[in-house]
Amino acid sequence: KTAAECESAGYPGTLIPYKCDLTNEEEILSMFSAIKTLHQGVDVCINNAGLAHPEPLLSGRTEGWRNMIAVNVMALAICTREAYQSMRERNVDDGHIININSMSGHRVPNSPTISFYSATKHAVTGLTEGLRQELRQENTHIRATAISPGLVETQFAFRLHNNDPEKAAAIYESLKCLKAEDLAHAVVYILSAPPHIGDILMRPTEQVM
Repeated sequence: KTAAECESAGYPGTLIPYKCDLTNEEEILSMFSAIKTLHQGVDVCINNAGLAHPEPLLSGRTEGWRNMIAVNVMALAICTREAYQSMRERNVDDGHIININSMSGHRVPNSPTISFYSATKHAVTGLTEGLRQELRQENTHIRATAISPGLVETQFAFRLHNNDPEKAAAIYESLKCLKAEDLAHAVVYILSAPPHIGDILMRPTEQVM
């Protein structure tokens, strides 16, 4: 449906949807194999998938913790590896790997329900810097960037508080949040920015933490 909307709106390029469960490595590898077959390979990889469950450290469910690690950390690492291998196979030296991180990856919000989520985003901060160092050791000009937004008005809070939609709505009504379009503009900017520009931290003006 989104692909059809993009086409009817006259956007340049083509959106090609591909179903992939990011908690399943076989499906991730199948996706990258399909990209290689249909489009030769990957030049830009944007690791955008992420989720949170309200699972505190003292009372959280192990299943919820594992799911956050699987999506927010492991899937990002696997996609990063496969994207880099695709670039290396084709001698792409100006590719770009962009990790959509979070301000929660740079500080721990005063909210026990998302402390574990924050830990996974701190892992993304470390992985992005580690990737940058590894790319330097490989003497490649492939870039690694983390974009870390604060509160963005999406379905995130509604999924986090799926049993209390009023509480989720109140989060977005409490201040003027970032919009998905703001994040998209940041991605477009960093793709065209000079190579000496690294990460981007974005926080709504009214957001305290």
